[in-house]
Amino acid sequence: MQYDIPCIIFAGGKSSRMGEDKALLPFSTFSTLTEYQYLRLSKIFKNVYISTKDEKKFNFSANYILDEPHTKTSYAPTAGFIAAFHQLNTEKIFVISVDSPFIGEEEIDALIQADKDIYDATIATTDRGIEPMCGIYHSSLFKTFLEMQNNDSHKLGFLLKNAKTNYIHFKDEKAFLNMNHPHEYQEALLLLKS
Repeated sequence: MQYDIPCIIFAGGKSSRMGEDKALLPFSTFSTLTEYQYLRLSKIFKNVYISTKDEKKFNFSANYILDEPHTKTSYAPTAGFIAAFHQLNTEKIFVISVDSPFIGEEEIDALIQADKDIYDATIATTDRGIEPMCGIYHSSLFKTFLEMQNNDSHKLGFLLKNAKTNYIHFKDEKAFLNMNHPHEYQEALLLLKS
């Protein structure tokens, strides 16, 4: 069974801590982490999109959502949220960061089952804290995203604190390993082998 909710893979960040574009790092048998995520998540969701500033950097065909031209200088995910809601015209989206390859069907299903229309968002948390790039965002937040963009304020934690957010706690922190630094990328490659 595949979920109807559109899934957006966020792959437009600056990757400054990694020192190179992590969306383009090789992963598993794939030439890029992005292609790995796209094909993996396409088995779980009917429609998967890649949020990016430039689809030409990828060497595979996919559904891309490009940041709108006036947001090209911002590397915050805010621009991706605005573009996704604007272009897809949908009630809600499931978001996941390109550098979280171990968030699986179990975690995704738990978030989707817990989500209700009364919420603005349903977001994963672990003992480390909230995981704002793993969860469901509703179109009720669209105006807030526009305001954030206009005010050059991009803190998702602040947005979620001030919205009707449903937090779902997960014990397994390994699933939420994300690759910000080179050592985390190496850790992920080892985890993949095991």
